Amino acid sequence: MVNGTTTRVQPATTWSIMLSVLMIAAGVVAIGLPLMTGIAIGAIIAWLLLFSGALHVAFAWRGHGAAGVLWEILVGVAYGAIGIVLLRHPVAELASLTLAIEIYLFVEAILEFVLWFRLRTSPGRAWLLIDGVITLVLAVMIGSTWPSSATWVVGTLMGISMFFSGISRLVPALVGRRAVLSGGSHD
Repeated sequence: MVNGTTTRVQPATTWSIMLSVLMIAAGVVAIGLPLMTGIAIGAIIAWLLLFSGALHVAFAWRGHGAAGVLWEILVGVAYGAIGIVLLRHPVAELASLTLAIEIYLFVEAILEFVLWFRLRTSPGRAWLLIDGVITLVLAVMIGSTWPSSATWVVGTLMGISMFFSGISRLVPALVGRRAVLSGGSHD
């Protein structure tokens, strides 16, 4: 049975390792080209808004009564208009996304501090405080340099996220592969 498991696990872990390495490489590229990455992410968001706007307009007839139909059309037009503005003004889009990230990080830091305070008698609580401090420092760093930070924040954070997502998938795949292969060699 170990041989059957080995033959099934090996291709699965190979794919997992390859995809993890690609994700790590994409993260490195995103970190190296943060403005380009940020603009690409913004473009994706803009196209999603355009698509959502079109769907709202297309399904407006399903609204309940004239007010429901009108509301869906207005929402669809708003989504579409925002999508077009974002596509036409990618730097403004990056500035908006950066401001949203800064606000999010600030709120997250406050919540981490509250949680740390509430769990002050629990083991490991220091990690909540460390997380809160680091998150607050990031929020202040981004906010104090906004809007110029828009050129690097979105792309860099996305790159860091992709890089560590790749690492967090690569390590278990390597460990799993090693465990199955070493277990199979003992039989």
